[in-house]
Amino acid sequence: MTPISRLITGLSIITVIVLSGCKDSCETQHTYTFFEPVYITLNEVRSGFQVTDPQPITNLGKIYLYGSTMLVNEVGEGVHIINNADPGNPIILKFIKIPGNFDIAVKDNVLFADSYIDLLSIDISDIDQIKLIHREENAFPGYNTQFGFTADQGNVITSWIEKETVEITKDCRYSGAVISLGFGVAMDAASSFESSIGGPVGMGGSMARFAIQKQFLYAVDSYEMHIFDISNSALPQKSNSIGIGWEVETIFPYKDKIFIGTRSGMFIYDSQIPGDPQFLSEFIHATACDPVVANDNYAFVTLRSGTPCEGFVNELNIIDIENIANPVLLKQIPMNNPHGLGLDGNTLFICEGEFGLKIYDISDIDRPALIKNVINIQVHDVIAWQGILIAIGEEGVYQYDYSNLDEISLLSFIQFDSK
Repeated sequence: MTPISRLITGLSIITVIVLSGCKDSCETQHTYTFFEPVYITLNEVRSGFQVTDPQPITNLGKIYLYGSTMLVNEVGEGVHIINNADPGNPIILKFIKIPGNFDIAVKDNVLFADSYIDLLSIDISDIDQIKLIHREENAFPGYNTQFGFTADQGNVITSWIEKETVEITKDCRYSGAVISLGFGVAMDAASSFESSIGGPVGMGGSMARFAIQKQFLYAVDSYEMHIFDISNSALPQKSNSIGIGWEVETIFPYKDKIFIGTRSGMFIYDSQIPGDPQFLSEFIHATACDPVVANDNYAFVTLRSGTPCEGFVNELNIIDIENIANPVLLKQIPMNNPHGLGLDGNTLFICEGEFGLKIYDISDIDRPALIKNVINIQVHDVIAWQGILIAIGEEGVYQYDYSNLDEISLLSFIQFDSK
């Protein structure tokens, strides 16, 4: 589900105290910004699938590695297919136009991609003959319900545009919330909100909302985990939806566990019965955006400020999960502005946005050692796999050889079109 709150801006609230007769009364003047949904029809969405020649990458979203193929999501537009057999010379091969695409995953040469409310299965076994093989309609019905507003049948909400600002006087006991003002949605400035992975299975970054384990695809939106049986990759079957809570952001699969990152904490699910994951435990932290990666004994969570997540903390949390039913905070490491992270054995990679990329040796978990800080790049997520690091950021896709941590070297860079 695409983030919405980046379109919502806060305005100040002025409190006015009014005395009336012998009784005190309290009033507050609430300032609202009024937003109106932008639509396209489902017919337009469902007729928009197309495979084209290579296109410039202009608005990077998620990234995914499948064997020697790299897939890069163009936010809301589709997927770039890149031959990465030689990480020193990646070659863009095709662009798959998918209206409303934000997340991707691959199994058995089938690319799973969201298209607003639909889930697509796309055969990529032959790059010259890419084809749509199945469309699961209305797989993500929650996409069309935002702020309590539901799109009319036959339409899809693509975004929200600011229309006007209004002021309403209310009793000060009013707590603030989303309210309807005619046709559209308004948000109280006091309550901002965002609703917004070689082998048979590939690997995604820590910002992923799609994950594959065994024969199931797990997809999270802002409040639910949707589960699809993909034992027949060409014909996914929705088997379950599990309510998690509000402000769900990321999903990370590890062995028979699923780690869910939310703004308020990390949730752990047992997926031994893959079609029916069971809640195991949670670790609550300060409100912040929080991608998560894990190994057998520890989970690693980054918290950052300066985002719609409304956090004020910039740090790495290392969480002891040896007792999976009782996660315990082991260590907090101050950061500048951490984003996504990646883990390969005892090497931890942390994206620091405009502050570059930090690489830690975590062989001594009580004393993580900073090996290198690459400061001339701006990155927000990584995939670390067999000595090759793929780092994505505002300017493009970087690939590094980290097989020798003493001599980490840049292999290639795909620059984005800035138009």
